[in-house]
Amino acid sequence: VMMVLVIIVAGLGVVALLMVLFAPHIRKYAAGSACMSMARLDGKTVLITGANTGIGKETALDLAIRGARVIMACRDMEKGEEAAASIRRIYCNANVEVRELDLADTCSIRAFAQRFLREVNHLHILINNAGVMMCPYMKTNDGFEMQLGVNHLGHFLLTYLLIGLLKRSAPARVVVVSSLAHNFGWIRFHDLLSQGSYNSGLAYCQSKLANILFARELARRLKGSSVTVNSVHPGSVRSELVRHSTVMSLAFSLFSLFLKTPREGAQTSIYCAVAEELHSITGKHFSDCTPAFVAPQGRNEETARKLWDASCELLGIVWDD
Repeated sequence: VMMVLVIIVAGLGVVALLMVLFAPHIRKYAAGSACMSMARLDGKTVLITGANTGIGKETALDLAIRGARVIMACRDMEKGEEAAASIRRIYCNANVEVRELDLADTCSIRAFAQRFLREVNHLHILINNAGVMMCPYMKTNDGFEMQLGVNHLGHFLLTYLLIGLLKRSAPARVVVVSSLAHNFGWIRFHDLLSQGSYNSGLAYCQSKLANILFARELARRLKGSSVTVNSVHPGSVRSELVRHSTVMSLAFSLFSLFLKTPREGAQTSIYCAVAEELHSITGKHFSDCTPAFVAPQGRNEETARKLWDASCELLGIVWDD
């Protein structure tokens, strides 16, 4: 037994030593690709959901530096204002403003959109970034399972309410933040809101698959409108997103060397928002600023249309165009 323990400790010591020695290389690999576009966004208006923390905040900072008017839609106004203040400290000319939006409440989404349409004349870039991950079973104000409700249905309704403005502002772009987790998801039409059974991991994967299907179906419907829609996988990022999962939080702490910083995780969102070469590219999925693999269930057009109809029904809207 003693011998086994010595071997285990020695093995762990070797692994730790290798990680220290190769840390710079591991970090460089984990960081992934950066957006190389120097595109300016002067005179452009950008809306980012969940911009008070993580990759949303980093995306807001980058686009503000490029000259855009950035509207940060946040559930927590206090955290949102703190994030905006920190952006202004980094870049004093940043044109950033915070507006209240709770994606877990359709009344909040409608109120936000109503005010937005009243006060903002153009919308050139919409980044559906906010998300919740692996939370215990909870319902939104409208009775939707929280992860599908916020990650998919909340953004679906927001985009629906702002689509007219995006079309009038064209060329315009919609960027939908999804995840590699879509590979492990399937749309459970028989129990979309997890009322029969609930697994937080599977519900998260379903919501991320829904993001991909929504982006592809919206892109199909907007063909010829000069509004493009693409989805992104930001990578595994050190963020608050894993706070609901003890196992994930522990794993993220142990393997933080292999994770992207929020700034690195924001690069693909930024790339899809600004890169000149993407001006007519739509309905695609990106990771590390390059086209990425989409699982077969994310490419199924029938599933995409069926999910579109089910989402409209749940939200009580008619979205034909």
